[in-house]
Amino acid sequence: MPWFTESAPSIPRPRVEALVAQAVDEARSRLSKDPRRVLLLPPDITRMHSGAGWITECFYKLLSPTADVHVIPTLGQHEPHTREQNAQMFGRIPHERIHPHDWRGGCTYLGDVPAEYVREATGGAADWKFPVWLNSMLINEPWDLVINIGHVVPHEVLGFANHNKNYFIGLGGKELICASHMAAACCGIENNLGNLVTPVRQCFNWAEEKFLGKLPDFYVQVTLARDESGELVHTGVFVGDDLETYIAAARQAREQNITMLDEPLQKVVCVMQGDEFFSTWVANKAVYRTRMALADGGELLILAPGLKRFGEQADVDDLIRKYGYCGTPRVMELYRQQPDMQDLAHATAHLIHGSSEGRFTIRYAPGHLGRADIEQVKFEYADLAEMLRRYPVDKLQPGFNDVAGERIYFIPTPSAGLWATREKLLGRKSGFGAG
Repeated sequence: MPWFTESAPSIPRPRVEALVAQAVDEARSRLSKDPRRVLLLPPDITRMHSGAGWITECFYKLLSPTADVHVIPTLGQHEPHTREQNAQMFGRIPHERIHPHDWRGGCTYLGDVPAEYVREATGGAADWKFPVWLNSMLINEPWDLVINIGHVVPHEVLGFANHNKNYFIGLGGKELICASHMAAACCGIENNLGNLVTPVRQCFNWAEEKFLGKLPDFYVQVTLARDESGELVHTGVFVGDDLETYIAAARQAREQNITMLDEPLQKVVCVMQGDEFFSTWVANKAVYRTRMALADGGELLILAPGLKRFGEQADVDDLIRKYGYCGTPRVMELYRQQPDMQDLAHATAHLIHGSSEGRFTIRYAPGHLGRADIEQVKFEYADLAEMLRRYPVDKLQPGFNDVAGERIYFIPTPSAGLWATREKLLGRKSGFGAG
């Protein structure tokens, strides 16, 4: 059940830290009076702007004097943090207490979400089982408390990020990540974004009840929005051990993080921060979160100073370079023929999610890749230095700007929200806010 919630136009850091202390007190009264082994499950550095890193550090400081506390960033198949990134994200938590998730070789098999259930949940879009492989340290070691920490924000696979996504994607094995991402792609990214319970989340809810019911865990979820000065601030803290805790957070995120537009946008300029986004695997959030707002024939310009690769691993990077973001019909045709696409089905799904389907132009201005690299994956290229001169991001305001006679819509942190026309958001198959 939900333990407690706080919502406000802005919740300052000292108050968030006080709520973390309250969460620890609640956990001691409800789950473990004297926890000796504690596992913290925060997001990785691509969610650094959410404050989840310093919230994790706060939990560590409160619990480590009397408990053996460990941290596993819920990487999914993202690249593990370096020592420097751990310090950047988690402050003074000792590096040896932070364990990288190994999605290929470090997971334990628990069972399956049956194909029949997946077929029913997805309306027949997917008809395969979800093999549930989860991080072996989570599953095989004894824990008195497991604390999930994260940011509830629109997401391309699960409607909104966080909650049990921490387990089934963030700590999932290859088989589960591949099966679930491909199912989400077959359901349609624009049917997933901003829905409270997508078909894949429904499958994860079933798996959580079936396989993780005895885990002494709870969720600490935050929402963020921009204040009047344009700064991202915390607006909600939701603490509890059930689905309703997530639903409450997602409803608030739906209200605060989705921008509905009356008319489609002709030109969108986004910034993917150079200290968080190093691959198109994560920087393509700029594509996902704006695609329902862009006009046919429009342009999305992504300023990505940290971009140096496409995939998070070498084989995924190779696959993206080999096939490119070539649109759903072509990707599905290739998927039926190519063993590498079948083996790395999550990457195949990513190619679908990252394509404009020929409807609008995706133009990248990367910090560490050249024109040939960008054009190889079927995106358009722009020179970063030239684009930063043309669009001085420190002087632009979120929303509409006139730059040298050109009308643009500027989004400084696309990963923090979702932009869509009213027609696309309310008229789609799954319905706005389904579930």
